[in-house]
Amino acid sequence: MSDNLPATSVAEQLHQALAAAFPDGQVHVEGDGRHFSVRVVSAAFAGQGPVQRQRAVYRAIGHLMRGDDAPVHAIDHMDLRPA
Repeated sequence: MSDNLPATSVAEQLHQALAAAFPDGQVHVEGDGRHFSVRVVSAAFAGQGPVQRQRAVYRAIGHLMRGDDAPVHAIDHMDLRPA
């Protein structure tokens, strides 16, 4: 993927990936094009610690972070809460 994608396009890709992984959840994504903040509130997080929640999110969006041309460079802030 190219670095030339608009921030909204990449944010939408992140949103779609997270919404697919957490279909019961509330998903919010903000970013500047390569650095993003995400908020996910989902029943899937019930009984999970912070590391487990982060791993679940990275599994959902990993394809957007792999490789030198990855559209997402970093998730600067994650707010992951059980519903």
